[in-house]
Amino acid sequence: MVGAALHGLVLALGLILPLGAQNVFVFNQGASGRKLVRAFPAVLTAALCDTALILLAVLGVSVIVLSAVWLKTALFAAGACFMVYMGWSIWRTAPRQTDDKGSGLPARKQAMFAMSVSLLNPHAILDTVGVIGTSSLGYAGSAKWSFTLATILVSWIWFFGLAMAGRMLGGLDRGGRIQAVINRISALIVWGMAVYLLYSTVSMFL
Repeated sequence: MVGAALHGLVLALGLILPLGAQNVFVFNQGASGRKLVRAFPAVLTAALCDTALILLAVLGVSVIVLSAVWLKTALFAAGACFMVYMGWSIWRTAPRQTDDKGSGLPARKQAMFAMSVSLLNPHAILDTVGVIGTSSLGYAGSAKWSFTLATILVSWIWFFGLAMAGRMLGGLDRGGRIQAVINRISALIVWGMAVYLLYSTVSMFL
């Protein structure tokens, strides 16, 4: 069980550390709010979505679902369109000033965007299914659940840590200049993901 848990920890860290739309968005919300709690909708939604993806991968459900080409096409196309809109919203978000309440995006929009970059992200889905799901096949019983819970734990700790790091940086940004740069970078990364999704959608038919 200990070996399976360590395997899950290392594997999850390797998959979640690379910079991506999901990580950038959670960090951005931490930096945008005056208090860490204002980023909780993004953090909780991203963590819950990752938990759902991991459980579906370990149980083998996601492999069956993604075997349908039409479903993958719809998923990628919807993700691309939504990320174009999300990037535009982030780009237009005014940086927090020292004397205002700066809460970043509203809670509902945070949750909606966090869900989109989590569930409509082909990298996240394919990594979860192809790596975590496949790796879990080597375990059974309690060892398999130790592996699964370890990967889920890493996800939750990571997203809360990202939001905290963003909040610390935001606290140093009195004039909102750093936040303005973060917003622009976040929007560009999200738009880059949208372009990739469109390319992936078209490639299915070539």
